[in-house]
Amino acid sequence: MIRHLHFDHYLTYSQLTELIQDLAVAHPDLMRVHAIGTSHRGRTIWLLEISNRATGDGMAKPGYYIDANIHAEEICGTSVAIYTAWTLLSQYGHDPLVTHLLDEQIFYIVPRVNPDGAEIVQTLPFYEWIGNGRYLPSEEQFGAGLHYADVNGDGLIVDMRIRDAAGEWKVSEQDPRLMLPRAPDETDGVYYRIVPEGLLVGWDGGDFVIPRPQDGNLNRNYPSNWVPESQQYGSGEHPLSEPEIAAVVRWILDHPNIAGMQCYHSHSGVILRPWLTFPDTHFLGEDRLLYQRIGEMGVAETDYPLISVYEDFTPDKSLKRYGSSIDWSFGALGIPTFSTELWDVFKAAGIERNDFYPLRNFPENDWLKLLRWQDEALNGDGFMPWTPFEHPQLGPVEIGGWRRMYTFRNPPPAQYLEDMARANCRFTLRHAACAPCLRLRNVQAVPLGDGLWQIGAVVDNTGFLPTNLSAQAVAMREAKPVVVDLAGPASMEFVQGAPHIDLGHLAGRMQRHTAYSRFYDWPLSAQAIQWIVRLPAGQPFDVAIRAGCPRAGMVGATIHVDGQDVVVSAGRTKGDSKL
Repeated sequence: MIRHLHFDHYLTYSQLTELIQDLAVAHPDLMRVHAIGTSHRGRTIWLLEISNRATGDGMAKPGYYIDANIHAEEICGTSVAIYTAWTLLSQYGHDPLVTHLLDEQIFYIVPRVNPDGAEIVQTLPFYEWIGNGRYLPSEEQFGAGLHYADVNGDGLIVDMRIRDAAGEWKVSEQDPRLMLPRAPDETDGVYYRIVPEGLLVGWDGGDFVIPRPQDGNLNRNYPSNWVPESQQYGSGEHPLSEPEIAAVVRWILDHPNIAGMQCYHSHSGVILRPWLTFPDTHFLGEDRLLYQRIGEMGVAETDYPLISVYEDFTPDKSLKRYGSSIDWSFGALGIPTFSTELWDVFKAAGIERNDFYPLRNFPENDWLKLLRWQDEALNGDGFMPWTPFEHPQLGPVEIGGWRRMYTFRNPPPAQYLEDMARANCRFTLRHAACAPCLRLRNVQAVPLGDGLWQIGAVVDNTGFLPTNLSAQAVAMREAKPVVVDLAGPASMEFVQGAPHIDLGHLAGRMQRHTAYSRFYDWPLSAQAIQWIVRLPAGQPFDVAIRAGCPRAGMVGATIHVDGQDVVVSAGRTKGDSKL
């Protein structure tokens, strides 16, 4: 029995841990569990390693990395990551794509990067945002101003509306729950300020500010394009200052076989691609085409648009996002990485829009659609009605507004979660299937007489991606070449060729995206190699060919010669993965 394997609710830390343990017990031949780090509050950061170990050493296979829930309140990403792990484990031997992937590749899945933050937002339901546990609720705001607090004791922190002649808001005539912006020339009416529910600290009776929480943003703590907190909210004390990100980065650096990555977030229902800090002109070679071709599969599976973070998801280009996972994994390492924002409440409510980061006021009819949606999907629990309350400092206020955790930040799980997980899982598997894939073919040993043998093979990349993955990887010197070794008896003498040969990079199908044209060079996807070696005449012998590079995996062939009999066996290496 696998505990908590249901996709109609979200998982606490203890439930997630039990589920992971049960999956490992149920599938010992396919799954291992690693504790890759510890959070601020002492919770283990779990990583699931999934592959068919019978087909070879995991480090001799291309790897695919997935993580989720880097932001505390984005808990639906954990469910999608777990759904993907469960699909890989349960469908091996049944689904042809899953079976191929686990035979040929290895998956590394971190379902919850931020266990402290996720626990806070689930066990303290009035707190819908927090960092990673460095600061606990009520500790994360410093200085005078309005501090978040559950003023009326109902277990929620929502909004307060305060009647004010200088207020920016007015009540909708169509639905008294809805607050609309006051027109620029409006002067004769009842108007309100809207602020978060909270208490005033160090208040002198005048206007007040809301101190920006020092709650941290783990997706600003990566070592590429990092800037200090004074320029980037939540960046941390220094790159990798947060133990959760240090653990993730260490694992990825220690596994140079990773050939693709997927990070799950939950805002707007979009598939994000690089860059975060640069326009598309920053792409090298055919890297933008790479993202377009792979990303189109995601659009087909999820119906999410594929967009650039900088070009389409950053309304104010002066407020770029620094220190992110994508700018590190792709920018520094050249690994094709997508960051999917899983949930779009506006689409669920039937609202059409062409902007993807909604920092604006929608038309009244759209807000009415959102209210009707939550009335039906959540039985009205997504919006708390405005209720009068005597604030100890401000006097009469009304408390109410959106419960953002299960409206804007995460879908109501029973209605939406499993379908969302299935679609995104399928895109992830299709992305993984784009990895470079090496094979050895035409392996042969031909006697030349006098103890001389001609050994030959063709090293071929049958994958979509080249063995270097991207032009960015080459530019950053992270693309290790394909190398070939020939080993045999100690007495073997090389007459032609060398024991260790560097083939450079082998192209993938991506680089042949049009019919042949004399105006374009087609880079090689296969190379033939030959050696002439001298071996003791009349004696049986074995020689072994091994070819590979970290991100394309390692393949090998053994040639056994006994008299006139020559037997060749080839496949993925099962021993030491290092060349």
